[in-house]
Amino acid sequence: MAEGGNSAYRGVRDLSPLVSAAVDLATKAGFDNSCAPEQGRLLSVLARGRTGGRVGETGTGCGVGLAWMVDATDPATTFVSIEVDEGRAAASAALFASRPQVRVLHGDWTGLAEHGPFDLLVLDGGGKGKDPVADPPIDPAAGWLAVGGLIVLDDFIPAGEPGAAEHDAARRHWLDHPALKATELRLTPTLATIVGLRVR
Repeated sequence: MAEGGNSAYRGVRDLSPLVSAAVDLATKAGFDNSCAPEQGRLLSVLARGRTGGRVGETGTGCGVGLAWMVDATDPATTFVSIEVDEGRAAASAALFASRPQVRVLHGDWTGLAEHGPFDLLVLDGGGKGKDPVADPPIDPAAGWLAVGGLIVLDDFIPAGEPGAAEHDAARRHWLDHPALKATELRLTPTLATIVGLRVR
């Protein structure tokens, strides 16, 4: 979730009805931590490549990132997203109520593990390890991610930019993970995402 992410949609005109509805829901809820438009477009591309697979997400928020992915796929693609805030989980579940392939759960992010392994796993609300004391990183090979699956970790400060060092421990965990081939993608001058392919 990007702080100020929902505000970044002001003036963006080419959104689908579903993404627009999720952005509106977040705006009405006063929730400004939706994924940035640049992250949403990346999620759309990655989800399209996993059409027919199983997609998991921690941190539903108001469903903006989820909407980008659902729009990019078809009903054969199943989604499970989990949100710790009960009100947001209920509102997001209602937003996707007409899409039986989408399940939005209320609970701690760790509860997503029982629904894996996933072909695409988006860690937006826990498991990235950016604060290893409060939020230790998951082991993607421990039932979370299928072999050949992709893991997505957003909201990193790009390497080499001011403040990036605070994310370096988590960055190295993912870029050097023995089960992954991973890279960092710079989406804006201040926002980067790590994408990893599970190779074993």
